[in-house]
Amino acid sequence: MNTKSVLISGAGIAGATLAYWLRRRGFTPTLIERASRFRQGGYMIDFWGLGFDVAERMNLLPRLREVGYVIDRIKFVDERNHVRSEMGGDALRSAVGNRFISLPRGDLAKAIFDTITNDVEVIFDDVVTAIAEDSSSVEVQFERSEPRRFDFVAGCDGSHSLVRQVVFGSENQFEKYLGYYAASFSTTGYPYRNESAYLSYAAPARQVSRYALRDDRTAFLFVFPRDQPFAQHPHNLDAKAILRETFASDQWIELPEILKRLEDCDDLYFDSVSQIRMPVWSRGRTVLIGDAAYCPSLLAGEGAAFAMAGACILAGELQRANGNHAHAYRNYEQHFRAFIERKQRSAERFATSFAPKTRSGLFVRDLVLRLTVFPLLSAWLMRSFVTDRLDLPDY
Repeated sequence: MNTKSVLISGAGIAGATLAYWLRRRGFTPTLIERASRFRQGGYMIDFWGLGFDVAERMNLLPRLREVGYVIDRIKFVDERNHVRSEMGGDALRSAVGNRFISLPRGDLAKAIFDTITNDVEVIFDDVVTAIAEDSSSVEVQFERSEPRRFDFVAGCDGSHSLVRQVVFGSENQFEKYLGYYAASFSTTGYPYRNESAYLSYAAPARQVSRYALRDDRTAFLFVFPRDQPFAQHPHNLDAKAILRETFASDQWIELPEILKRLEDCDDLYFDSVSQIRMPVWSRGRTVLIGDAAYCPSLLAGEGAAFAMAGACILAGELQRANGNHAHAYRNYEQHFRAFIERKQRSAERFATSFAPKTRSGLFVRDLVLRLTVFPLLSAWLMRSFVTDRLDLPDY
């Protein structure tokens, strides 16, 4: 196989993983990233299953355990911080044989990016604006750089993918809104800390969670429902004003301090809780991976894992097909689509229990968590949560 060049849009989890595997398979990847520098941080994710398997193949586990966290307790509290219900974090870890790490999403991305930073061309502060292909290659135009030709293009640029927009059409054709918005930010010197615990306050239809990080940092996650999505794109909304208005009436003892620190934060994430559902994941020489193609939403808890698995499978199929992109793209989708669709349906069903909209819903969730003190029931619940695995091909 002649060396094939691949432009990868997005230097996050999906893009960096794809670059890693493409380079190992004999391709020449180039990464382009809209941010001016690599971004770390982000909200905490639980990392297990397929993602853990891929990370193990990449010899990343020692690094991930070093930067990750062990969450020993998940606690739900009332207005005065009295515990309403809780669950031990070891229940889920035991269900997956301790193949489980909690870490900020951006820290996972950085650990992957560090494996390719000295070997792969990376262009920051630029985006794809047009893609035109012929029978032998693709000409890509950029906002700042000169046009270039590549053999293939991979869109790994998230649920608001520009590559998807250029090649497949507007986002609203593929977005399935799940009825919630989520926001996250971090601060230093926050007065309340529960080390190794994930603590949440929930009122009907609203939830605020916090967890302690290293270097005296604390991160927060907000979730709230909205029947219809905002008319404007999340990036164009006054997210701080929306959060102030939504949570101002809640009586949690910590909320005044949290909202005060929100005003000064410079790392606020704010977005709808949505899925991306597409009839096909490729067109011509362009293919989509991760959230750009099949975002499962924050509720699924495995978006990073699915991105890594998809990247691993796609690179393997391109090598197996000797660079024949049509065969590789078809096999990638056939191997992965049914699994992804099951996971997306599961996440959609989980939405109402993630942030219950009624007091009776909160009561049921608290009751279920209290029952996890019984080992057999806890083990059954956790196993049902982590079932439906997919075996990664050995390329």
